Amino acid sequence: MTHPYSNLPTRQFWRTGVADLDPLGISGLWAPKFSIHSQTRIATAGSCFAQHFSRALVARGYQWCDYEPAPNGLKDDLAKAYNYGVFSFRTGNIYTPKMLRQWLSWAFGDLPEPHQIWHQDGRFYDPFRPAIEPNGFASEAEARAARQATLAAIRTGVRASDVFVFTMGLTESWADRQSKVEYAVCPGTIVGQFDPAQTEFVNHSYVALLADLQAAITILRRENAGLKILLTVSPVPLTATASQAHVLLATSHSKSLLRAVAAAVCDGADDVDYFPSYEIITSPAYRGQFFAPNLRSVLPQGVDHVMLSFFQDQARQFGHAPMSPTQSPDQKKAVVPLDAADDLACEEAILNAFAPNQENADPR
Repeated sequence: MTHPYSNLPTRQFWRTGVADLDPLGISGLWAPKFSIHSQTRIATAGSCFAQHFSRALVARGYQWCDYEPAPNGLKDDLAKAYNYGVFSFRTGNIYTPKMLRQWLSWAFGDLPEPHQIWHQDGRFYDPFRPAIEPNGFASEAEARAARQATLAAIRTGVRASDVFVFTMGLTESWADRQSKVEYAVCPGTIVGQFDPAQTEFVNHSYVALLADLQAAITILRRENAGLKILLTVSPVPLTATASQAHVLLATSHSKSLLRAVAAAVCDGADDVDYFPSYEIITSPAYRGQFFAPNLRSVLPQGVDHVMLSFFQDQARQFGHAPMSPTQSPDQKKAVVPLDAADDLACEEAILNAFAPNQENADPR
């Protein structure tokens, strides 16, 4: 007697697909919907972990596109400090679908650009990317001009790219109570002042996350009908939570919703795909070997394994010849190098500075 489980491949059974294998031998996790090869023009945006994609792509000679490059002659360490070469646009981290929708809506005129600029100690900061300039801007006009440059880069990049990679990281956010625009981080943590009368905590629901991501994809498709979209979920746990839940549970809640939303928008869409970097790093099958002792930072060997899986699955599906991670001098200049797991531009990580000492911690 035959039944639906009679002739399934080994990868569809836990024992033969996972338990019987060395963790590094688990393969075939991804069946790519579309080809990404060395001539594909790729843009990246999102949470901290998205930076690993651009680094790995450049290292293998792929066309990761930097649409807002650093000024000529700026050294690598200064370029990174000023958030050049981190993502394809100088937006800083984009953690949520709402933030992506905002940036796209401002760039393409679906929503008016907000007028908010934060002032502190004689300097000026963009509340939607407050860490973009380490010491702030010299004037409000300079801050606005820099934002306009980024919006122009987004317009160029979306229309010129073949693939847009977006890594989702959080469901928690802080927003203006009146306008509902979402900030990059909680006011007062990097710069600015926190006023509970003006700022509200938002932990996006599945419905809201799905609506925002669908709206963002609609804009991307409208501006570039041929654009393919690759979604990932960051495996990096929350640095801190404002949800009142334990941070471990808050992390599980956020990542589960983001993963479910990714599946929902990919279902039935030939031009939207999901790559399982989240599962590769966090699954118990990998025994936690890819995390640093702080159980948050992803070790370089974890990043390498994620990207090896990416390139191997592309090669298996489309016959691309595997490319070794070798860099030419020109490629090294195209993206800021990351030498360690913590060497990422990550605005949310600032929250770690506010953690209490263990001896003074309240366990509730």
